[in-house]
Amino acid sequence: MLTLAAWMHDWDPFAIRVTETFGVRWYGLAYVAGFIAAWAILRALARRALVLITQQQVADLIFAVVLGTLVGGRLGYCLVYRPALFADFRPGFPFWGVLALTEGGMASHGGMIGITLAALWFARKHRLPGLHVMDCLALVAPVGIFFGRIANFVNGELLGRIVARPGEPAPWWAVKFPQELTEGHAPALDTDQSLRLAELASKVMKPGDDDWTALHRLVEAVQSGDAGIARDLEPLISARHPSQLYQAVAEGVVVGVALWIVFARPRRPGVISAMFFIVYGLGRIATEFIRLPDAHLAVQRYAGLSRGQWLSALMVVAGVAILLWISGRSKQPPLGGWATITSAPR
Repeated sequence: MLTLAAWMHDWDPFAIRVTETFGVRWYGLAYVAGFIAAWAILRALARRALVLITQQQVADLIFAVVLGTLVGGRLGYCLVYRPALFADFRPGFPFWGVLALTEGGMASHGGMIGITLAALWFARKHRLPGLHVMDCLALVAPVGIFFGRIANFVNGELLGRIVARPGEPAPWWAVKFPQELTEGHAPALDTDQSLRLAELASKVMKPGDDDWTALHRLVEAVQSGDAGIARDLEPLISARHPSQLYQAVAEGVVVGVALWIVFARPRRPGVISAMFFIVYGLGRIATEFIRLPDAHLAVQRYAGLSRGQWLSALMVVAGVAILLWISGRSKQPPLGGWATITSAPR
């Protein structure tokens, strides 16, 4: 039985590793799983005539969403977190910093903007209400978000706050991430601990390695199953909140359950999208008090809130604005309602 008690995170981010830096990553598989789940759920909704999208149109919508997610997520990350990547041109592959996915990944808020634009484009192409298409995507988005946060946990990224420093007793629910050594969130060690860490690093260091590369090799040794390195390194790693799992629950499970409860009865177009913005935004604000911002950010918090929290606050405001706008419009016929509609397949 897997428990988090006294367990040091040792999972490999690669499901299939071809070289040291190339292979099939769990993060990529999480995206694939999310898109497949979205396709299957939307097909089921279309089959029951719960949405205006036909079964034949679902594949086109998912394709547009894939592009919107990837382009929006990456551009959002570069714009908000590392704008210098736009001016980073290099002689070797991938030639442009924006395309260097190993140097930072995706921004969830940027991905949502990309998905929104994809939904509006699809709606216009097929002459469907834009808010209704957004509602459809809001219903399936929590599944993909859940998979993505689980992948964040497997990768050992987006670390949570420290609950026990290296060498201190840790609560049963805490996790020790060796990635803190390379993520910029490692706490200061005492003299004895620093010497032990340097000695461990020397065991994996190769000719030409600097200290930072040696630390990376330590993390990779743990991920590759080197029990001896993991055992010796464990007392030098802090215990943290598994914030990725908190966000998987808050942004995936809680949001998904809330939206499907709302969708149990027919709703006007836009209600589901608005509820997604509100519930997701509130959950993200709450969990980011525990999740640490990226260490490389020059300014990590404004007025006590991270950039992610401010963007989430804007989502809550947008959700409330959509609800107010819908209530002030001439009444539109409600759609959906999985608990009440039993129409024949389309």
